Amino acid sequence: MRLKAVAVSILIALASPAFAADTTARQLAQDAIIVDTHIDAPGGLMSHWADLGKASPKFEFDYPRARDGGLDVAFMSIYTSAKQDADGSARQVAHEMIDAVEALAARHPDKFALLHSPKDVERLRQGGRVLLPLGMENAAPIGDDLSQLQVFFDRGVRYITLAHSAANRLADSSYGVERKWHGLSPFGKQVVAEMNRLGIMVDVSHISDESAHETIALSKAPVIASHSAFRHFTPGFERNISDELAKAVAEKGGVVQIPFGTAFVDPVSAANTQAHFRAINEFNKRNAELKAAGKPLESEEAFEAAWAKAHPAPVTKIDAVLDQIDYAVKLIGIDHVGIGSDFDGVGGELPDGLRTVADFPNLVAGLQARGYKDEDIRKILGENLLRVWAAVEVAAAQ
Repeated sequence: MRLKAVAVSILIALASPAFAADTTARQLAQDAIIVDTHIDAPGGLMSHWADLGKASPKFEFDYPRARDGGLDVAFMSIYTSAKQDADGSARQVAHEMIDAVEALAARHPDKFALLHSPKDVERLRQGGRVLLPLGMENAAPIGDDLSQLQVFFDRGVRYITLAHSAANRLADSSYGVERKWHGLSPFGKQVVAEMNRLGIMVDVSHISDESAHETIALSKAPVIASHSAFRHFTPGFERNISDELAKAVAEKGGVVQIPFGTAFVDPVSAANTQAHFRAINEFNKRNAELKAAGKPLESEEAFEAAWAKAHPAPVTKIDAVLDQIDYAVKLIGIDHVGIGSDFDGVGGELPDGLRTVADFPNLVAGLQARGYKDEDIRKILGENLLRVWAAVEVAAAQ
């Protein structure tokens, strides 16, 4: 199920990959610039602190494993929930997460550096640093104040996912049963325009098809899907991107970043995820009614435990991710595909061989085995995303 997990069990974090990448794959992973557009470590740090500059087995991202896997640019997800949006805490939580990322970089200036522009990648990654740009998952922290975009841009946010698990002030969610805007709200249109002006990448992951269509059409710069698999493999799962929308992203010059979580790449798990978000929305509504009536609230822990027991994650192989990449390349072209793992954001529900950031060489080996040339693998690993990010900056300057 699709959860922003605060921790992953030690056994999962240390699990051996399904197969060991050979020397050639490891060398390419180290030499190429690997960009992962979605890692949820900041959410975990809010409730389960760890020094990610050292080995942190309860997380899927830390410095030693990032370097072992060849990861260079790790977008830290500044995720806030629909619940935090509703109770007014989203902005505070977002700033606290950014503080945590800044503290990590300040604590280990030899291992991490904040990244605000693709122009600085080569300079900052010297010495083996892992670079930490920020992606805001859910625009809730903006509230209804357009000036907050400048505030968060100044703090390093370089893409924003317009909505998450429920409709907000900007757009509808792919998970929502009810559609509030059937596209973008008037404020959402202003936000997209201001993001274009500032040079913040617009992210269409998580939002409804109607909202995504309008976003892509309205944006004056390329857009991204920061972590969206293809609906072709999971029919009826709107959270994954449709062929039509993927083509529109590519035609705009953007990129679709493939996640690793079984919730996206496995049909059974995808159906469970869709059902889970609808169930949790109903759960929150019930608790809101109970609170208004002065009655005891239902336990969220009990709800999640019961759900997990009733919906065990299927065993998934790395081939499921490779199949997604194959399909994407054939559909929209090699220049419009990348990776957005969702490490530390899917409760450890990941394919064999892609359990942590140390496992990128396994992905490289899989692509090599399927006949991809090294120059094309480099594009998928990060060059495509960096090109799009640079194009968004150019559009802002113009």
